[in-house]
Amino acid sequence: MKLITLEEHFFNTAISAAAVKEIDRLAPSYREAYSGGRSHSPSFTQMTDLGEDRLANMDANGIDMQILSTGGPGIQLIRANEAVPLAIDANDQLAEAIKLNPTRFGGLATLPTSNPEASALELTRTITKLGFKGAVISGATNDKLLDDKSFEPILEAANRLEVPIYLHPTIAVKAVRDAYYSGIDPIVDARLASAAWGWHMETGVHIIRMILAGVFEKYPKLQMIIGHWGEMIPFYLARIDQSLPKEITHLPKSVSEYFLNHVYVTPSGMFTLPPFMCTLQVMGADRIMYSVDYPYIGNEGARAFLENAPISPADQEKIANGNVRKLLKL
Repeated sequence: MKLITLEEHFFNTAISAAAVKEIDRLAPSYREAYSGGRSHSPSFTQMTDLGEDRLANMDANGIDMQILSTGGPGIQLIRANEAVPLAIDANDQLAEAIKLNPTRFGGLATLPTSNPEASALELTRTITKLGFKGAVISGATNDKLLDDKSFEPILEAANRLEVPIYLHPTIAVKAVRDAYYSGIDPIVDARLASAAWGWHMETGVHIIRMILAGVFEKYPKLQMIIGHWGEMIPFYLARIDQSLPKEITHLPKSVSEYFLNHVYVTPSGMFTLPPFMCTLQVMGADRIMYSVDYPYIGNEGARAFLENAPISPADQEKIANGNVRKLLKL
């Protein structure tokens, strides 16, 4: 069984350096919370490596191919005039790594979303010139989600090019973070607002807002990918349909119809059976792909989880490589 994972990250050092001040403003304890060897805190060497060490780790753990993207809070936090050249350089860096190992690595574009027009141009360039397979966008930009009309150039480009956008979590909008995730211990605050809970709730809201705003009616070929077994949505999908029927949304389809036809999900290293089985029952194997979230999560055990899951061999193959091959045109 060939295993292809697609939420796998590397640090672009220039983007990380440029985003530091904004990270500290939005979430003062964030960097401390993810340092010092705590969980989800890979070393700088692990994050920046795009060569032999990464490949050796993949080989040791049965990972045949990684679809790579820049990791951590970054480009969405940087002002437009600075973000555009940084995104171009990061994409060129990734393209060079893919060129050296084209059967082991693929790429998702970094987009300077503070400039949607430039993002559309960069998405087009990376797909048509560099052979990338889609893009990754991490959360809000200037406190705005992708249903905001300012981002239409990006969505139009993805729809036209027929490539997916991986919607990745990042630091919560400051007003949300201050209201929901403050007043406890600073390290606990920071982790509750991110990997423990906040990331997932905010990404789920982001997708639901895109559905309710009619994004997928306007862009019928647009496909989204989200991690962490669907960012809470599969568990609540029937409830959402019940509370937001078509006579209230004024959309021609139900929320679940849009979700099941326009969204793929991955585990992002959450290798536990209950959320997997819930997602499988709600969405079916055709809408699930695989990811480790390396190096925030180690590759160890990723292959064994899928091989030992109580599902058919045919569904294992779809999740391991079949669905991603079809979606990304590998």
